[in-house]
Amino acid sequence: MIIFTLTISISAFFIPWRYLIIRFRPLSKTVQAEIDYAVEKQRFIGIIAYVNDGVETTIYTAGYNDKDAKTSIEPDVLFKIASISKLYMAVAATKMIDQGLLNVDDTIEKLLPAYKDSIDNADEFTLKMLIQHRSGIRDYIDSPSFPWATLPQTKEEVLPLILNQKALFEPNQKYDYSNSNYLLLAMIMDDALGYTHDIFIKQEILDKHNLTNTYYYYNEANPENVMSGYELGYPYDLKQNDHITPGGTMVASIRDVGKFIRILNDGSLLSSSEQALYQTLYPLEHTGLLPGYQSIAKYDKETDQVIILFTNTSGKDSWFNFELIYQRIKRILSK
Repeated sequence: MIIFTLTISISAFFIPWRYLIIRFRPLSKTVQAEIDYAVEKQRFIGIIAYVNDGVETTIYTAGYNDKDAKTSIEPDVLFKIASISKLYMAVAATKMIDQGLLNVDDTIEKLLPAYKDSIDNADEFTLKMLIQHRSGIRDYIDSPSFPWATLPQTKEEVLPLILNQKALFEPNQKYDYSNSNYLLLAMIMDDALGYTHDIFIKQEILDKHNLTNTYYYYNEANPENVMSGYELGYPYDLKQNDHITPGGTMVASIRDVGKFIRILNDGSLLSSSEQALYQTLYPLEHTGLLPGYQSIAKYDKETDQVIILFTNTSGKDSWFNFELIYQRIKRILSK
């Protein structure tokens, strides 16, 4: 058992000049040169970049999968995609709504009656607000009691960090990203289905679209095929940390994530009625962050390019630098 305390909060304290140097240094000539520089000069252990223009796919790798063994990165290595998992959940919820299994206007009081007295404003906020992060529910990972050292293995271990907590704001008054929303969404989906929503995601999304290198849980994949993950300042591999709370659980190859983002954006993932509904509920792109893993998955409509970026490095100022690398790659590709 690894005993340590990790935070996925980005430090507010970083060296401004380093940030500016990265931001304004001359643009690399190629994507490969850009990620090579990031590994050599910016403390990233390993990076994978994926570019698809609708016809051709190119995958670039730099650095190490396992920094101690100094193993290279295979293009189809599996990666913990963290909150990108919420896209798959939002798609599944959309399908369930379209099928009449759920109603976007039902309140949480109706959907989770057992918790109506322990979830603030349960009689006011709806399923739609929950999916859109407009519920006002506090994010359980912001709780000082969240056990990063011994991660929860059941929802019952996480629920006490959500229940009987005062809401941050009145329902639908603003947007505030909260992982708690997707834990509750998972419970609602499970109740409506009569079985766990991960099975629905596999049957209705993964299997139907041949996403064979995507798994809802880390323990469904071969650990040897999963990329190692590192937090700056902490020397050990975090791959064995098993995040099982819905909304951040999934493991996939970058090629599978790229295909998913493509079909989500071009409309082929959903029926016309599902697509119209989804566009009222959730974005078509996402980022992900877990200790040891950072990811960005987006579609650029102007260039018709899906661009995905993974790194097995987190902590300190790495997220700021990671986003800059993504923006620089977009600029390289647009030239």
